[in-house]
Amino acid sequence: MGWGEVGTISLLRVSGWRVARMKVPSDIGAVASKRVWADGLVTMRVDLLSSRKYNACSSLEWGVMAKTIDQKTNIDGFPKAGELIEISGAHELEASDRAALNILYRLAHDSGRLGEKDAEWNIPIKDLRLSSTHNSTDRVRDSLRRLMKVVVTIPFRGHDERERVLLTHLFDFLDLPSDEENAVTTIRFGLPRKLQPILMRSGHWGRIKSEIICAMTSKYAMQLYELIQLRANMGKSIEVFTLDQFRSKMNIPPNTYSRGHDLVKYVIEPSVLEVNGLSDMGVDIQPRRKHAKAPIYEVAVAWWRKEGNDFRSALKERQRSKVGRLARLRGLVETVE
Repeated sequence: MGWGEVGTISLLRVSGWRVARMKVPSDIGAVASKRVWADGLVTMRVDLLSSRKYNACSSLEWGVMAKTIDQKTNIDGFPKAGELIEISGAHELEASDRAALNILYRLAHDSGRLGEKDAEWNIPIKDLRLSSTHNSTDRVRDSLRRLMKVVVTIPFRGHDERERVLLTHLFDFLDLPSDEENAVTTIRFGLPRKLQPILMRSGHWGRIKSEIICAMTSKYAMQLYELIQLRANMGKSIEVFTLDQFRSKMNIPPNTYSRGHDLVKYVIEPSVLEVNGLSDMGVDIQPRRKHAKAPIYEVAVAWWRKEGNDFRSALKERQRSKVGRLARLRGLVETVE
């Protein structure tokens, strides 16, 4: 029996939530159930039963996605808004810059003040040092300068639900100590005024583990990991991108790696190696060509959650020294038990 025979339902958005409004005849009973999934996805199911025809039943199931801002950091990582994950124009950032970006945005999210006007945050500069052997803050300062310099494009939906893009810096300001040798002082920072409302309205996110990001050396591996985390709880486990879409989502600089061989060697292989070797997810990327000598025209990306030995191996590798890591991941080092 079709849905229209037993009732009607309309969907609307209210403050970022998808709300269901249901109308049913008086002689029809409705049984509703709710299930809360990981990362805030709420699935509602309504079964309608007709008292006139007891074998007449119709069901509808729909999802309500909570806001990113309402999610809490947990053992699976901090909830990074999808709008930040899928930015374009960040190709100038290096791996250390991306790691620092995640640390700063996690602090802002966890504070609960992300939506406050003129909100500011403080963090010890030493917390942004990725190397335990390099005590100077010069590398951190270089990363922060690049983060302030870059202009990114962030897709979002306006209040009228139309798709828009925001051209913005990633920070409103970064207040640094003038003494470059002082490693015990703090950094003060704020977020762009126009970016904050976008993050407050965000309804999709990927859970990012800082220890995984900081364990990686390839900026493309970091970006691939975040793209996969954003899609980890989707109903599908494969997505096909045009070549231009793939380059944009991976933040590959324009006019670089234009040859398929270079794209595979310097972007795809290093990113797949580190995501598979260090994260909780497995990934496979297949460039597609019309024939063997044709250029790449699209890229298929597949992902899955690791289990058993694969999961434990990645966890064990993250706890080891970075020295010799790439060789270990490539299987070029013989492990002695």
